[in-house]
Amino acid sequence: MTGTAASRVAVHSQRTDLVVAAVAVAAIGAWLWAFLATDRVGVLATLLAVAAVAFVLAQRLAPRYRRALTARPRAATSLVVLAVCAVAVALRDQPYPLLMLCTVLLFVVACVGLDIQIGHCGIVNFAGAAFFGTGAYTAAVLAARGVPHIAVIAAGGVVAALVGSLLILPVLRTRGYYAALVTIAFGILFSTFLEVNDALGGPQGLKLHGIDLFGWKFNRDVTLGGTTASFYVNYFVLSLALAVAAFVFARRVERSWLGLAFDAVRLDEIAAATFGIGVARAKIVAFTLGNLLCGIAGAVYAMMQGFIAPNNFTFGESLILVSIVILGGIGNPLGILPAALIIVVVPQKLQFIQEYRFLLYGVLVVLILLFRPEGLLPRRIREYFPGSGA
Repeated sequence: MTGTAASRVAVHSQRTDLVVAAVAVAAIGAWLWAFLATDRVGVLATLLAVAAVAFVLAQRLAPRYRRALTARPRAATSLVVLAVCAVAVALRDQPYPLLMLCTVLLFVVACVGLDIQIGHCGIVNFAGAAFFGTGAYTAAVLAARGVPHIAVIAAGGVVAALVGSLLILPVLRTRGYYAALVTIAFGILFSTFLEVNDALGGPQGLKLHGIDLFGWKFNRDVTLGGTTASFYVNYFVLSLALAVAAFVFARRVERSWLGLAFDAVRLDEIAAATFGIGVARAKIVAFTLGNLLCGIAGAVYAMMQGFIAPNNFTFGESLILVSIVILGGIGNPLGILPAALIIVVVPQKLQFIQEYRFLLYGVLVVLILLFRPEGLLPRRIREYFPGSGA
């Protein structure tokens, strides 16, 4: 076989793999719609069993189709976006499933920020909910004073990044477990501060109005062509746009010289410093960017929910965010969406395990670390040559 013929066969095989992967994504979208649309415990249990069997079979029978998606992040992102949009269209008149879908997408934004910190630069952050809450409370305070909501959303991210600067010095002076303890302490202090601060509503929390962007009121139902959809469609569009933007941003950072610096610092700080990489600067940038995304997601989440309280941003919520990052595959933002769906949606649908959800998360993390430490979608080995890889 000549070189040209071999290359044609390879291209045809890659296209076939991508088509099969697209069919698989469509099937996952159909499964997600069925799971969100029903409340019958028997049907939910059956769907979960089908998903478990399908996942096991996919690991054994179709590794190359997973590679077809991970090797083409743009195509993978497009397929996932189309599948999620199709699910939202099918659920357009069901507010609660749409609310769960919006919550998942906002958690994706926050977890992409954590993934930049943990998966790329090696900064273990157990205070993700604190920065998420900083954005939420910033939105509540500014929106109550009549600040335009587009500025409120941006300010949520900026204030979270600025609050994160309080942790820069202890994070830079510690490593590993000690740095993690610093973030844990900050998360506990944040929730305690909210509890005792009457100016921020204390334990009763604060109420917010819905988003109003350029005259478009998000809390009004959407009517198109005689069809009325829930107002959560507005929040879905915004949340999806933010999730896609966060994913693209994370991929751009990963492919840049900054991403190279992050990887070097994560792998070996001493070696990175030896080769002239500014370890402190890399950590500051990664920590700031991650907290920025957490704050933006928190601001939108607060206005979508209409009410926030300190118990929404406890250390337990931080564990949920970290669990999503670990389950999805540390360093691979593409795995965050399915992980967020598992962590957020399953306990909400199976209400009888709701009070045991933290136990479920703990068991899940232990099982992942034992049997699949690389997560659902492991990060590919970085390719350093120009024009290759991601």
